[in-house]
Amino acid sequence: QVQLVESGGGLVQPGGPLRLSCAASGTIFSDMGWYRQAPGKQRELVARITTHGSTNYVDSVQGRFTISRDNAKNTVYLQMNSLKLEDTAVYYCNADAFVGTKTFWGQGTQVTVSS
Repeated sequence: QVQLVESGGGLVQPGGPLRLSCAASGTIFSDMGWYRQAPGKQRELVARITTHGSTNYVDSVQGRFTISRDNAKNTVYLQMNSLKLEDTAVYYCNADAFVGTKTFWGQGTQVTVSS
C-alpha cells in the first residue's frame, strides 16, 4: 500500500523558517513535489524534484524555498525560509510512480504564517 506521510507543519511568524518532510513508501517513485492550497484557492504547485535532483519552483517561492530528497529514505523535504503571510496554506506531498502513470498524494499539513 502506497503511503505519503507529511510532517513539519505548524504556526510560524512572518520571516521565520519551517521545514516539511514527506516519507513515502509502498512503491518506487520518480518525480516528487509539494503543492499547496490556500482557503478559497486552487491547489498550486510549489516545487518539484526529479530522481536526479533537478528542481523547479513556482515564482512566488523562488529563492526562499528549497526542495530536496533522500532517495535512500524515499523522503522529500521542503525548507521554507522568509515565510510570508501569503504562504499560509495546506501543503500536500505528491509523488509519481516510477512505473506507470499513477500519482499519489499525502494527507496534507497545515502551514500558518501569522504574527
